[in-house]
Amino acid sequence: MDAYDEEPEALNGPDGPAGARRAGGPGTPGEDTRPEGTGPTVTGTEDTRGDGARDPAGPAGLAALSPRYRLVAGGALAVVATVAAVHLGMVFLSLAPANTVSKRHAKAVEGWVYPEFEQNWKLFAPNPLQQNIAVQVRAQIRGEGGDLRTTGWTDLSAEDGAAIDGNLLPSHTQQNELRRAWDFLGTTHGTDNRPVGVRGALSEQYVRRIVVLRLRRDEGLDRAGTIERVQVRSRTVNVSPPGWSREKVSTSPAYRVLPWWTVTGDETEEGAR
Repeated sequence: MDAYDEEPEALNGPDGPAGARRAGGPGTPGEDTRPEGTGPTVTGTEDTRGDGARDPAGPAGLAALSPRYRLVAGGALAVVATVAAVHLGMVFLSLAPANTVSKRHAKAVEGWVYPEFEQNWKLFAPNPLQQNIAVQVRAQIRGEGGDLRTTGWTDLSAEDGAAIDGNLLPSHTQQNELRRAWDFLGTTHGTDNRPVGVRGALSEQYVRRIVVLRLRRDEGLDRAGTIERVQVRSRTVNVSPPGWSREKVSTSPAYRVLPWWTVTGDETEEGAR
């Protein structure tokens, strides 16, 4: 006798006539066994968590911030970008050859660049410096007896070079003070060594104060008498070309000798310190 005949449920089940199995019962393949109203059927192509909810990716970057913070962050980025663009433009104008824009805004460019962002190289320079330039000085000293004597030439550039060699932390003064002062004088004087304009006279005073200070501090010439006058010259020697080059240059030194300068009282005393 069939097992369905032994159970009362098999004669008259809740879902059909005798002998019919209930939908969703065990052993019925391919049928949806979930109760009605529990949700849609889940296929194998959908990625779900244990609770059946999706996990979408949240916003990243500035989009994750609130509108107020997004506004602040955007404003800060705009300020930084503007300052960087202005800085690059100012440095470019200070290095580029003279043009209409750099001449018109020369004061603004110099005020922005000097002295913190000063550059010692020139943009689009056709011929980089290929010379060794040494600045030398001699002095006329009046002794206690009134006699006047002239010292030999003192190579101030060689003294700076000796102080820099082997020094892991050379000072800015040793590296640049004398060199930049001589460059300043060269650009404000004509070929006859006469100053051009107010800046020329200022460059003379600047170089004179530097050399007098060096003579008093490093050479101790003030102990031998009073420094009356000083004379400055430059010694320029071309850098020898490499061995594989066919270029021929003269390595004989060339001198540029400036006239004697009278030393003022404030430069021989506290003014030169």
